[in-house]
Amino acid sequence: MENEHTEAVLKDGERLDELHRNGYRIIQDPKRFCFGMDAVLLSGFAKVKPGEHVIDLGTGTGIIPILLEAKTKGEMFTGLEIQPESADMAARSVRLNHLEDRVRIVTGDLRQAEQIFGASSFHVVTCNPPYMTDLHGLKNPSEARAIARHEILCTLQDVVSQASRLLMPGGRFYMVHRPFRLAEIITCLCGFGLEPKRMRLVYPYADREPNMVLLEALKGGRPRVTVEKPLIIFQEPGKYTDEIYDVYGY
Repeated sequence: MENEHTEAVLKDGERLDELHRNGYRIIQDPKRFCFGMDAVLLSGFAKVKPGEHVIDLGTGTGIIPILLEAKTKGEMFTGLEIQPESADMAARSVRLNHLEDRVRIVTGDLRQAEQIFGASSFHVVTCNPPYMTDLHGLKNPSEARAIARHEILCTLQDVVSQASRLLMPGGRFYMVHRPFRLAEIITCLCGFGLEPKRMRLVYPYADREPNMVLLEALKGGRPRVTVEKPLIIFQEPGKYTDEIYDVYGY
């Protein structure tokens, strides 16, 4: 019966991946866009308190809301996704894991998030946004992957401005991004009343340059940022550090 149920929720080309949390699984389509380590690291960096309501902007296949539901005591988790096919996969993953009472997926444009949900309606906003502007790198020929990686349907300013509007006073915004845009990111956060409070750089190896940055910003917070110790992904080729194994739940 389990195999029959699994086959019923999958469409052509899709697969089921284990999340190593609460027995949860997620539906993905390799031809579109599969979640990466950045989403998992963001779910480990974000702090959600008991009873809080969380929204993930540009949720893709719903990886961050599902992981946050597994890892935290938040009350309700929402994923907003503009691409109907990805939103449909996310919604089927929610049903597959029987999380309908705790996780909801909404199809819509994050640039209209305030209109969809109302101002000051969440305690926490998360986002793993497109990292590249039109000036950065080559666009993927797959439209779904290009939208996920390049600022085609939303810009950094769109993400930050909507996060600020959606957050209650004192609410928290969590984002993963690329270090080469850090100056722009901090300027943008402060411009929309989101004060950076925690920052953690992620390094592939201890002797390499960082390739990700995790950020927490507080709506209406006072200026003071804590730079946390570096997060190292690999201790040697093919072998994660203990902290990465812990984040993944292995």
